[in-house]
Amino acid sequence: QVQLVESGGGLVQAGDSLKLSCAASARTFGSSAMGWFRQAPGKERDFVAAISWTGYSTYYSDSVKGRFTISRDNAKNTVYLQMNSLKPEDTGVYYCALGPRGSTTRVQSYNYWGQGTQVTVSS
Repeated sequence: QVQLVESGGGLVQAGDSLKLSCAASARTFGSSAMGWFRQAPGKERDFVAAISWTGYSTYYSDSVKGRFTISRDNAKNTVYLQMNSLKPEDTGVYYCALGPRGSTTRVQSYNYWGQGTQVTVSS
């Protein structure tokens, strides 16, 4: 059974940084794509960032490009999201997701999801 556990969320001020972590129990972690998504109250779950199974390819939404960095450590079965220059519009519940190698920006591509971690950015 695959389990994904996010951590690192919190309440910060605009301009601050946070680093999210997602620990995976999946044996297939090293051969799976990983993604981060976020959901604001009353809104759909939106793509934030994704990383290929090798770590060589990364993808970002336009709203976070240049501020967020996704990375992975396959030896630790963990994916990270470094978030810099945070803005109030970054507020939401952040979810990590695991999917097949070709998974990138689409929610539907991912098979497994964590429970989410809350990020709140005050102005």
